[in-house]
Amino acid sequence: MKFDITAIVQALITLITALITTFALPYIKEKLSVSKLEKLSFWVETAVKAAEQIFGSKTGLQKKEYVVNFLLSKGIVVDIDEVTALIESSVYKLTKEQENQTV
Repeated sequence: MKFDITAIVQALITLITALITTFALPYIKEKLSVSKLEKLSFWVETAVKAAEQIFGSKTGLQKKEYVVNFLLSKGIVVDIDEVTALIESSVYKLTKEQENQTV
């Protein structure tokens, strides 16, 4: 007596595909987004430090323009609101680091 397992294999393939689509793909997409954000944060922080060194402490608009142009030169195109938030965060972090060094 022969037993045909084709239907069972097809059901397993369907189940595995459903599991990958439901759980694995969103996880991978989330990880890629986190990776992208980490990369963007690194470049923003680097550019903020460079702008601070180049322009000093009183030219905020020039520094922001420098950071945006720096990111564009790296091929990083992002939403201006996202970049502004990251710039502000990096400036705050840099200011706190400088305050801690003078204490």
